Amino acid sequence: MTTREPLSTPFTASSTAAEVLRGVDLTGVRAIVTGASSGLGIETARVLTAAGAQVTLAVRDTRAGDAVAEAIAKSTGGIRPRVARLDLADRTTVKRFVDAWSGPLHLLINNAGVVTGGLERTHEGWELQFATNHLGHFALATGLHDALARGAADRDGARIVSVSSTAHMRSGIDFGDLHFERRGYDPQIAYAQSKTANSLFAVEATRLWASDGITANAVNPGGVATGLQRNFTARQRESLDAAEAAGVFTYKTVEQGAATSIVAAVAPEFAHFGGHYLDDAQEAYTVPNGADLAQHPHGVKEWALDPATAERLWTVSTDLLRRP
Repeated sequence: MTTREPLSTPFTASSTAAEVLRGVDLTGVRAIVTGASSGLGIETARVLTAAGAQVTLAVRDTRAGDAVAEAIAKSTGGIRPRVARLDLADRTTVKRFVDAWSGPLHLLINNAGVVTGGLERTHEGWELQFATNHLGHFALATGLHDALARGAADRDGARIVSVSSTAHMRSGIDFGDLHFERRGYDPQIAYAQSKTANSLFAVEATRLWASDGITANAVNPGGVATGLQRNFTARQRESLDAAEAAGVFTYKTVEQGAATSIVAAVAPEFAHFGGHYLDDAQEAYTVPNGADLAQHPHGVKEWALDPATAERLWTVSTDLLRRP
């Protein structure tokens, strides 16, 4: 048995999203970017719009979304993205968004994310980071499956980009206590679990939907200073500072951070290649589950790509969302 070499692209950790899209014409492509009112979401939506895509900003705060849409229009010669409300922690707004969508969808970028400083729950009692970062995006993607299949039929494939994080290396999925009802709450572990779930979603979505022309990949944008860090604990900030001082970790600009999402969204290398995890614009190498995180600032843990775990998570997520 031979081991396949990870797929590579011409791009690097220092490439920007605009560089990835240079010369790419996305006219006719319909795209959704969640969390597009701040940080990476703004840059992702901006470069897609500039390349000709019809972009919908899926945001909790539509006033903020409208301001972003106006700014994008000014920078793209008048092309204004559509703005629609989406609160990933609220199943009602996810259903409303899905029901309102009409026509094909070619690109779904599940970019939104939340970091909490302490234990917060949805009205169902779900831990907020898992509910927002994973379950909300899961409900959105499964609800838009038919639209993605129509998009795949008219453009030789549709893609889903699931934004994960190096944080996934800190935790797999605790199926016995997904929502921290018994174990002590650690916001870092909760965030890590949700980011592992983002990667596992891409694995199972590709397995189930590749025959419909839909592929999904997970991406690590790298360390980018955005509003996401506003709820980081002192320990999380100290950990990042120490890693940066040791040369293990380097902050990227927002333009560089969005590049890997755009690679997964448009690069020909990933047109029909899904269920994988990208890091610094390349397919990442696999890190053994027991490996020391300090020695692996890049890569993807085995548990985040495990097919059996991905299938189980899909079933559990489906069951959770069926509950009243």
